[in-house]
Amino acid sequence: MSLTGPWAYAAIFFSALVEGEIVFVAAAVLVAAGRLEALPVMTFGALGAATGDQVVFYAVRGRIAGWLGRFRGIAARQMSIVSRVQRHQSLMILAIRFAPGLRIAITAACAYGNISPVRFTALNLVGAFAWAAILLTLVSRVGPGALRYAGIGGIWGAIFPAVFVITAVWWRARSSGPESQEPTASSN
Repeated sequence: MSLTGPWAYAAIFFSALVEGEIVFVAAAVLVAAGRLEALPVMTFGALGAATGDQVVFYAVRGRIAGWLGRFRGIAARQMSIVSRVQRHQSLMILAIRFAPGLRIAITAACAYGNISPVRFTALNLVGAFAWAAILLTLVSRVGPGALRYAGIGGIWGAIFPAVFVITAVWWRARSSGPESQEPTASSN
């Protein structure tokens, strides 16, 4: 099985469905090396990412209010939470792909906030294509172009920005998780 033929695009789709960045960034490196085509990489990555978000949205839509209603603190603030989600719905939907560590939470919040499925699907697709285009451009074009001035060319010109992107995503995901929130003096 070749990692540069049709199976590569299927792998990009399915990995973006679940997580996305690592395989997608690796595919962007292969685009920079001339081993994969940019348009199919972007398309399959964006469609996989959007599909993953939408699976979560539609799976919890209509059910999440009942689940979260079991928690008194959340149930007491339901109207406030739903109002806030609805006020910022477009921005929240567009931000899903750019919020590692919070994707499922934001998607679930959109379902909890009774966001229109049509709005969610449309804006999520736009956000997924923006995510794919930005990552692909940074890793396969901008990074290598800038690094060429520093004397770093060839595949290394794409590997350095790829490592930077993956490190930034990893750091952002870790800093947004519950374990990253240290108690403050006032919460003790």
